[in-house]
Amino acid sequence: MEILAFGVQADEKPMLEAAFAGLHEVRCLDVFLTEDTAPIAAGYEVVSSSVNADLNGRVLRILAAGGTRMIAQRSTGFNNIDLDVARQLGLTVSRVSYYSPYSVAEFAWTLAMTVNRRIVRAASRTRDFDFRLDGLMGRDMHGRTVGVLGTGKIGEAFTRIAHGHGMHLLGWDVARNPACVELGMKYVEKELFASSDLISLHVPLLESTRHLVDAAALRLMKDDAILVNSSRGGLIDTEALVAELRAGRFTGVGLDVYEAEAGIFFVDRSLETVADDTLARLVTFPHVVVTSHQAYYTTDAVSQIIDTTAANVADYLAGRHSENTLVPDPPPPP
Repeated sequence: MEILAFGVQADEKPMLEAAFAGLHEVRCLDVFLTEDTAPIAAGYEVVSSSVNADLNGRVLRILAAGGTRMIAQRSTGFNNIDLDVARQLGLTVSRVSYYSPYSVAEFAWTLAMTVNRRIVRAASRTRDFDFRLDGLMGRDMHGRTVGVLGTGKIGEAFTRIAHGHGMHLLGWDVARNPACVELGMKYVEKELFASSDLISLHVPLLESTRHLVDAAALRLMKDDAILVNSSRGGLIDTEALVAELRAGRFTGVGLDVYEAEAGIFFVDRSLETVADDTLARLVTFPHVVVTSHQAYYTTDAVSQIIDTTAANVADYLAGRHSENTLVPDPPPPP
């Protein structure tokens, strides 16, 4: 059987082909799965999508009409998939429920330190042989307070990094993580925004968490706080964030995700005029660093994602369900 994989990065392609070698052929496309590209999948029973695919009801109907019966998404998040329509169409949908939490946690810490120590500005200067220190002063993280929104596997890994740097730990989540409590984390509500010197987001994007960091939350934050988001762009009200930045607030902001990133991230737009005024304004602030959803992008994490995707396809062909199966509904925990 030949599998059609959308949104495959150049580094990812040989790993994806190797994972299915001797079992199935894989046709890799660098274009993302959208309403415009979905007709390409006609005749493919199994389609693999990337995190920036747009699997709304119209796309799913096009896929189903073309003979697709299984969608294997190569990511943990699935807010881009209309699961109700997938059920109506009788499609099988899977995701990758787990991969290296260290990839994202380490990148989030890197973003925090990058804006704190003005690394981008410093590197840009030294390329021009400008070795002044003016405007490059940062702060020690030791002894300061970190607020971690979401203390699952990735949040816990980030907490351990912050703890290793001697920070005081505040957390927010629907359930407490005993490992974080053991490290000394205090779970709080709105106090987290007001008390934290560094805030890092590690919660999934749900209707209940959309714009979790809204205008009110941003106003509660310290003027010299650092904000990092390596989870999902929709967690932050970007318009409200830009308004605060224009007012001269925050020491730094590190964003690996953006709420309107679909159709922009993972693509070379350097020769085009960017129509997104909010994103264009964001990247002009000297204390803001925007990266292109690369926190997960390590050989370790991508290998796990691809291996799990291959296992999800094998489960589908064998008629099995696992914790990675979204549609039909996943089996209850043992």
